[in-house]
Amino acid sequence: MAYMAGRWRCLLAVAVAAVLSAAGGAGAQETCSGAVPAPPKRGEWVSVASFGGAGDGRTLNTAAFAAAVASIERRRAPGGGLLYVPPGVWLTGPFNLTSHMTLFLSRGAVIRATQDTSSWPLIDPLPSYGRGREMPGKRYKSLIHGNGLQDVFITGANGTIDGQGSVWWDMWKKGTLPFTRPHLLELMDSSDVIVSNLVFRDSPFWNIHPVYCSNVVIRNLTILAPHDSPNTDGIDPDSSSNVCIEDCYISTGDDLVAIKSGWDEYGIAYGRPSSDITVRRITGSSPFAGFAVGSETSGGVENVLAEHLNFFSSGFGVHIKTNSGRGGFIRNVTVSDVTLDNVRYGLRIAGDVGDHPDEHYNHNALPKVDSLTIKNVQGQNIKEAGSIKGIASSAFSRICLSNIKLHGSVPVRPWKCESVSGGALDLQPSPCTELTSTSGTSFCTNSL
Repeated sequence: MAYMAGRWRCLLAVAVAAVLSAAGGAGAQETCSGAVPAPPKRGEWVSVASFGGAGDGRTLNTAAFAAAVASIERRRAPGGGLLYVPPGVWLTGPFNLTSHMTLFLSRGAVIRATQDTSSWPLIDPLPSYGRGREMPGKRYKSLIHGNGLQDVFITGANGTIDGQGSVWWDMWKKGTLPFTRPHLLELMDSSDVIVSNLVFRDSPFWNIHPVYCSNVVIRNLTILAPHDSPNTDGIDPDSSSNVCIEDCYISTGDDLVAIKSGWDEYGIAYGRPSSDITVRRITGSSPFAGFAVGSETSGGVENVLAEHLNFFSSGFGVHIKTNSGRGGFIRNVTVSDVTLDNVRYGLRIAGDVGDHPDEHYNHNALPKVDSLTIKNVQGQNIKEAGSIKGIASSAFSRICLSNIKLHGSVPVRPWKCESVSGGALDLQPSPCTELTSTSGTSFCTNSL
């Protein structure tokens, strides 16, 4: 037994070294991954197999994961603890993480969610949403969950977290969901988080959801779900700050990356914006958007940089969306260096998207959309350039489009604009007249 423990510790050390080497091997590529330093050497390493777990794909390991995490929390080893998941298929229900912890999935390790939905616990709705996102009342807990944590590292040697989401998608399609579906990973009110070098697949709902978090790095992930799987967003930072998302391949049934900050009157009251977010080198495909802001933006979204994006076979390249009743703001957003292929709409900025939690929202709570720059976009096999549709009593302002060239096998349908001001430089097809004013062009030139 001591030999086996020493052996997996040795193999893990080699795997960790490979992961860290790969993370540092980006060369001259710009990165913000250093925003959260790699954790110190963990003082305790344990395997889920040591707590009665079995990676046979049949044994339910919920209690084993809970016991392993409890051991790390109880012992409080210097530098925290590491929970090792060996090769195998580890069937489990939802379990919590703890602070000062690394969850490490070895190559060939699969954490697989049970499809017994009756065994999934319920938790309270998020205060910035006021209810479950899909259904009133509570919501199902995420497969991997944490609340109020610090120094959490979720990584591996390309191990897989498998949500087995088809049973949940079927309930959604049949209208038999009793509560809002669970995420694969949700961390709440947590800081100093790294999620890297893993595969997420077939989430019941949104895949990765950091909410009310700060100092978060998400990088080197593959996130997969069928294009007809409902609401399987890839990565949704929500009312969170100092977030870095880099070097991911995502192909799902909804937006690949979507920045959010609460829903109507609940998000306005909670009042926590998403801010200082970088999204870089994302590749993928979706029937909806590659990169999105919204539509839940009631706490505000500001200071966002998204660059070096590559989307194909998708509904929208970039989709920035809000609605009357949302309140909040979307400002200081820059999207740059985007490549599109076989995308229906190159760009959409819209003030009429998204539903409401109930009938108590303030119809006069109008969002403020200001200072958005979209530049250096190249597209082929594009059907429609896109649209910018503000709200009549809250026009979108200082919208800058620059160096956007969208081509199709037939002429690309022209831009549509309404209740918007700003400027446009070097667009194909030609910009709408709302973006050709002298003052707007001057703003656009100064913002580049």
